[in-house]
Amino acid sequence: MKTLRLKISAFIAVALITLGVNAQIDRSQMPVPGPEPKISLEKPDEFQLKNGITVMVVENNKLPRVSYQLSIENKPVVEGEKAGVLDLLSAMLGNGTKNISKDDFNEEVDFLGANINFSSSGGFASSLSKYSDRIIELMADATINPLLTKEEFDKEKDKLLEGLKADEKSVDAAAGRVVSALAYGKNHAYGEFVTKETVNNVTFQDVLDFYKMRFAPNNAYIVVVGDIDTKTVKKQINKYFGKWQKADLQDLPSPQLPANVVTTEINFVDMPNAVQSNISVTNNVNLKQNESDYFAALMANNILGGGGEGYLFKNLREDKGYTYGAYSSLGADRYGVSRFNASAKVRNAVTDSAVVEFLKEIKRIRTEPVDPQTLKDAKAKYIGNFVMALERPQTIANYALNIKLNNLPEDFYTNYLENINKVSEEDVQRVANKYFQLENARIVVVGKGSDVLDNLEKTGIPIKYYDKYANATEKPEFSKPIPAGVTVQTIIDNYFNAIGGKEKAMSVKSTLTKATISGLAPFPLNAELKGMAPNKESMELSAEGMGVIMTQKWNGETGYAEQQGQKREMSAEEIAQKKDEKSLFPELYYDASNLNLESLTTIDGEDVYKIKVNNGETASYRFYNVKTGLLTRSESTNKTAGQEVTSVVDYGSYTAVEGIQFPYSMKVTAGPQVIPFVINSIEVNKGVTDADFE
Repeated sequence: MKTLRLKISAFIAVALITLGVNAQIDRSQMPVPGPEPKISLEKPDEFQLKNGITVMVVENNKLPRVSYQLSIENKPVVEGEKAGVLDLLSAMLGNGTKNISKDDFNEEVDFLGANINFSSSGGFASSLSKYSDRIIELMADATINPLLTKEEFDKEKDKLLEGLKADEKSVDAAAGRVVSALAYGKNHAYGEFVTKETVNNVTFQDVLDFYKMRFAPNNAYIVVVGDIDTKTVKKQINKYFGKWQKADLQDLPSPQLPANVVTTEINFVDMPNAVQSNISVTNNVNLKQNESDYFAALMANNILGGGGEGYLFKNLREDKGYTYGAYSSLGADRYGVSRFNASAKVRNAVTDSAVVEFLKEIKRIRTEPVDPQTLKDAKAKYIGNFVMALERPQTIANYALNIKLNNLPEDFYTNYLENINKVSEEDVQRVANKYFQLENARIVVVGKGSDVLDNLEKTGIPIKYYDKYANATEKPEFSKPIPAGVTVQTIIDNYFNAIGGKEKAMSVKSTLTKATISGLAPFPLNAELKGMAPNKESMELSAEGMGVIMTQKWNGETGYAEQQGQKREMSAEEIAQKKDEKSLFPELYYDASNLNLESLTTIDGEDVYKIKVNNGETASYRFYNVKTGLLTRSESTNKTAGQEVTSVVDYGSYTAVEGIQFPYSMKVTAGPQVIPFVINSIEVNKGVTDADFE
């Protein structure tokens, strides 16, 4: 079973390698830059229906397609104890109408090769121009007469609750929730979050009431882009949306910008299952698109953390090797309520160092003038992305709507590139000091406290503690007193008793395991894993209709990986590491002198014993449940592509096979990847021969 720990990530990385053929070009000559792009956005034709809908039409005849974007421009609402109404309404809209069943509706949309989707703030539809009349009719019917049924509500509520349950142990989900909640406050429209308790408070009537109160034409906009003229659009919209009745809308207050912290502080959330730390350096900002700082702020953020050329990426990824990527964002909001945020996921061992480097790079852009070439390159990259985005009809629709809703000048996007190019080195430094609040920042760290807190405390930055739902808490305790009489040997003995006995484990000479893997590819993968005592291993990954796509073999002395006809022999370093490992039941081969009982700690609320296994220069950890005696987790650190990657395997759903307990579910976390395994079958001492490992 140990085969599954690390090798999947390496396999997938290799699987993604593709072969390319370089064109015959003269690489000694610098390419000649093309002409400066010019932006010419047509001013949309505009009209309004009696019920309040504002319609904007942008005719574009390049392709025989048309899109309709419906935006319901409500102010942000605080859902409070019933947070989840918006999510449920979004999930229920667009699934049929009172006149057309869900299946018939979806079938017709598919038949026409069209696309229709909805959320609680509007909808989007697109199709070939020749089907435009039917598509806008379907969209209008789904908007005005949605099929909101109790049956569909119950189904979507169950799905939402299942999603929350699946995210319960997710470090990324906790980080996203806590960062916003601490920045804005849990009772703020931008800071509240959905929980199991709030979803269970939501009734079907709540969703119906919300739809009636918020989904109305009074404050609706429809932007039409594509191969269609204004006369046709007027006829369509009046015919299908003209019957939509106004509603008595509630006048909600605009969201307010909360104050930043008085001095920079670390907000720490302990998640013992974290294999890396999620770091966010954030502060609230008042920035709108129609302000003079807007373009300089865009450039400052891009230089700091807009991509692979940013200060953060070059430092934390390329120079230090702390992370796979470090980035920043700077939001602009029509109400002036947004955030600056710089973030990365880093190895536990370098969490404190990464925090220091984040602050260093933020200080750098505030105090040192940006290099002129760096600014020039940042402008060129941003302009390129901007021009490419114009190819998408939704981009043009959003720009037209932005001008309307954000009080922008009509030539805002026409002059966009010119305003980007006007940004100077002085502008970048000025806005960096204004919006990147080095002295008033929250540094939110979600990670494994037992591994990272000691070093975080050495930074000298004050630390406050929170749980994964942004509630203030005390500093966590990471270990408990180990009961008298508990030793490494008693823990190993209890483990063997729990799985069926040491003699039973010794009788296992081979295993044949078949599993399903999700999350590595757009389609499920099937894994066939074979192990033979003491340390032979084989793994084959296959996909339906594709056969075997990946193979790894280890015969105890040598091994290789193969995919797409390419075979890679194991390196000397990999062979040395594999020889130290034992497949099947490693506990059978442990030398007590190489084991240390580290602590009594907790994983997901369960007490576990943590044992350190010393293997020469490397070490790994095994966690055994105090109550059941079963192996709960294994953890090891290996070098991959010059970087250290910590891999964690969580075991569960133990099931007896031939009188021995085997885990039938495993979750492998390696670097940024989380790979769930579902074991379908395990055969003991059957179907495995020496030839399987060659």
